[in-house]
Amino acid sequence: MKIFEAMAGLMTDLTAIGKDQKNVQQGFKYRGIDQVYNALHPLLAKHKIFTTPEVLDKTREERTNAKGTVLAFVTMRIKYTFWTDDGSSVSCTVEGEGMDSGDKASNKAMAIAHKYALLQTFCIPTEDMDDPDAQVHEIAPRAKPRVSDQQVEQLRKALTVAGMDEAQWCASVKIPSLESLPEEKFGGAMDYIKKAALAA
Repeated sequence: MKIFEAMAGLMTDLTAIGKDQKNVQQGFKYRGIDQVYNALHPLLAKHKIFTTPEVLDKTREERTNAKGTVLAFVTMRIKYTFWTDDGSSVSCTVEGEGMDSGDKASNKAMAIAHKYALLQTFCIPTEDMDDPDAQVHEIAPRAKPRVSDQQVEQLRKALTVAGMDEAQWCASVKIPSLESLPEEKFGGAMDYIKKAALAA
């Protein structure tokens, strides 16, 4: 299978691709898809390697940015197969995301997916690559689920039966509204209100 020899030979010839482009909005540096193509194309041709894409999965949804513009957000899972002239091949599967106000969201997702398939398959170095172990992210606690609309109605009816004011009860248990009550406290709240109704 010549594909292994061909890919190893390409990696031997490959040099670093620096992060020479800068994201204007967020200020980080990155390696653009054109940089990757320009560096790899002559080496792919020299070692007789080419790639073919196969879209395995695609999702699309609409999102709105801070300016009110509707954007198409596309996620694709794509399988890239690397071939050489004896028909042998190896494959990798990556995901790409793209967002656009026009018709380019899928194009962007495919470009990102292909770029990272190439970067990771060939382990393309860069002088200023950050290792993931160098970063630590502090994650906020996950918000507890709130009571459902049906549970809110049950609480409201129970308060009415007990002759209790909804706003005053919410203030007594230190919540802004019935809708903000954590789901895990629903049972206790119902028991409390029922006992208050029996005592009235």
